[in-house]
Amino acid sequence: MKTTIKLGLALAALSIAPAFAHDQHDHGTFSAGEPGDPKKPARIIEILMNEMDYAPAKVEVKRGEQIRFVLRNVGKEDHEFLLATPKENLAHAEVMKKHPHMEHDDPNGVRLAPSKTAEILWKFTKAGTFEFSCLIPGHRDYGMVGHVTVN
Repeated sequence: MKTTIKLGLALAALSIAPAFAHDQHDHGTFSAGEPGDPKKPARIIEILMNEMDYAPAKVEVKRGEQIRFVLRNVGKEDHEFLLATPKENLAHAEVMKKHPHMEHDDPNGVRLAPSKTAEILWKFTKAGTFEFSCLIPGHRDYGMVGHVTVN
């Protein structure tokens, strides 16, 4: 009986570890702008996620523009789209190495299984060059990175 209880507690602890790891993210501010307003118009940009790239991998937007990213995983593996600065994505990639199955609930990121589609609505309020990348261990290293230039 004690073994069953210990096993149950160990499994429960393991199941919540990714949730605690995810709590390290800062949900208050975003470097690339802010979540979009679904009541306002948006330009649609479709991005295909494949092994190991995005198509298109370069996007240009105007400061203040709202974009509806339609993300389609056309690959055979899970892939992610996380919009941030390269520095932020590199730091997040290190956390992902320790927690590779981490789920994202941030408005600037999504993880998709093969053949799945998702949308991210984003308003680019800051000028600069930002990136979107797949932070599943190894994917970014193999070139799964794209860029958004905001003028």
